[in-house]
Amino acid sequence: MVLQSIRVLDLTRLLPGPYCTLMLADFGAEVIKVEDSVTGDYLRGFEPKLDADSAVFHSLNRNKKSICLDLKTEKERGYFLKLAETADVVIESFRPGVMKRLGLDYETLKQINPRLIYCAITGYGQTGPYKDKPGHDINYLSYAGLLHVMGEKNRKPVIPAAQIADIGGGAYPAIAGILLALLEREKTGKGQLVDVSMLDGVVSWMHMLLPSVFAEREVTRGEELLNGGFACYQVYETKDNRFLTMGGIERKFWKVFCKAIERQDLIDCLDAPMEKQEQMKQEIQAIIAAKTLDEWVDIFSEKEACVTPVKTLEEAMEDPQLAAREMIQTISHPGLGNMKQIGIPIKLSECPGKTILPAPKCGEHTELILREIGVLN
Repeated sequence: MVLQSIRVLDLTRLLPGPYCTLMLADFGAEVIKVEDSVTGDYLRGFEPKLDADSAVFHSLNRNKKSICLDLKTEKERGYFLKLAETADVVIESFRPGVMKRLGLDYETLKQINPRLIYCAITGYGQTGPYKDKPGHDINYLSYAGLLHVMGEKNRKPVIPAAQIADIGGGAYPAIAGILLALLEREKTGKGQLVDVSMLDGVVSWMHMLLPSVFAEREVTRGEELLNGGFACYQVYETKDNRFLTMGGIERKFWKVFCKAIERQDLIDCLDAPMEKQEQMKQEIQAIIAAKTLDEWVDIFSEKEACVTPVKTLEEAMEDPQLAAREMIQTISHPGLGNMKQIGIPIKLSECPGKTILPAPKCGEHTELILREIGVLN
């Protein structure tokens, strides 16, 4: 596997860091999850649980090993330093300054391992006036201005159900940064610090919003093409209280849609002013409300109109497209039997990722790894 020679020490908890190291582990990196001796990763305690650990923990921590170290003690901090000598990557998600107080910051670790790549995922980065602030996904979306334009016109902002800042703003930039640093190390022989700010990451997602602001045009919640302002990019409720999405922002798709709902008079109104858009949304909603979701799915099944049903999570898991792409996998767990897992989204033709090991028990590999580095007999 492409990353099989890479050893990663993962001090992160919860979502962004574990997602990052999951992706590395799926492609062969040896990820050693360094957990606190008392509590371990907080995510283990979430509900629902499958055994002693949460379903979410199992999902995010497959293909990894776990050791428990109390980094506040000199002895076990020494174990970590010894382990860092053997590592290619260290990744942590503490607030700036925490690792320095422990004597385990990048400046310290690079003295014992100049090839080490040290990735820090934080809310606001290692610099700037907010660097010491606490935060979660909703806070980074708020500061970026993204939450302000999410939701319906004249209603409060809508909290997204998936964690945009954690995954898109934190985990994926960390993955990219680590891989870029590994590539650079091949040329220079030197490691480096990868400083990932989830707020930075969210801002980098906003190429369809911020250029309008730069051009001095106000961007308003529920009034833009891609945030619910237009009839062609909209969610409509069906007769059976389900929902249908229309994403036909191109004229060719909008034309097919208008013909299917027998409103050809709306074809030339694709880019109509906001007042007309509001009128069209109401008229189309009345049409969509006259039939059930299944009826509309049948009507649009052979039409290229960018019309899709809003599926429940349970329905989505049975979708044939996800099955074809192996995005829902079943692995064998020694204590739980067959277990469903989210698949690997990056498909490489020559060195694909693999789901091999279930998530480790807290500290399951402590003795094995400490013996390997020679600190236990």
